[in-house]
Formats: sequence, C-alpha cells, structure tokens
Amino acid sequence: MSLTSTARRSRFSESYDPRGRSARKSKAMGEMNVTPFIDVLLVLLVMIILAVPIKPHVTQIDLPTTKPIDARFEVLDENTVFITETDQLLWNGNPVTRAELSAQVAEASAREDEPLLRFEPAALASYDASARTITDIKDAGATKFAFTGNHKYAGLD
Repeated sequence: MSLTSTARRSRFSESYDPRGRSARKSKAMGEMNVTPFIDVLLVLLVMIILAVPIKPHVTQIDLPTTKPIDARFEVLDENTVFITETDQLLWNGNPVTRAELSAQVAEASAREDEPLLRFEPAALASYDASARTITDIKDAGATKFAFTGNHKYAGLD
C-alpha cells in the first residue's frame, strides 16, 4: 500500500485548490444567476394581483314595462324624486314603484328640453335605497340631475 495513493494533498502545498478552480481558470462562467430575476417577477405578480380591482356586487334593476304611464304622474319642468325614512319613493310628491320611477325618468329624459331631476333623500333613508335609486335614474337615461336638500344635514353630528 502506497502512502501517496491514499493520502490527501496537504493544504499547504502549492497545488492545493479547495474549490477545484485550477482546471477552469481560462473558462468564463456560462451560467447566469436567475434567482434575482425570479424574485422581481414574483414581486411584480403580487403587485398586479393587488392592483386589479375587485368586481363589485351586481345591483338588481327593475326594468320598465310596456304598460302605459299613469297620467297622475305628470312630468314638470323640474321633477323631484324623494325617498322617505321608510324608503318609499315619491315622484313629485306621489308614491311610485321602482318600475314607475324608471318609466317616468325615461319619459322625462326623452323630451327635447329635458327637465331637471332633483334627488332628495330623507335624513334617515337607507343608503342602499338611495344608491339603487340613483342607479335606476342613471340607467333610465337622465342627464340633468341634481342633489337637493344637502344643506339641511350639514350640522349633523
């Protein structure tokens, strides 16, 4: 048994290379480190996921029917849609359903000289009823629209 075949080279010898770099001194490194690239892509993916808006819930809208409009709800030069504390809709002081309101707004919007539509919810009217009514008015085609009565609630705590 020879001592040179089984013994390791001494680390103090001139030819000792712990990483084994002596064989590839003249070669350039051919592999690229892609870890930072993948990290950047993952961060961008998370940012895109967080930036995409969430689809809001769908608002149900009562579409107008082909029934003729009730003559007791006349269209004036300035019409008022009022929501009471119990979420009842009033068109110029007369109680209406959502379908009737949509039909009245559509009729008013179809006129050549479209009348102003004033929206005035009561102080205790629910936000949901107000939001649905505004959506119905918009979908019926109203372009002249105003919020009225807001000055009454300026001092509420």
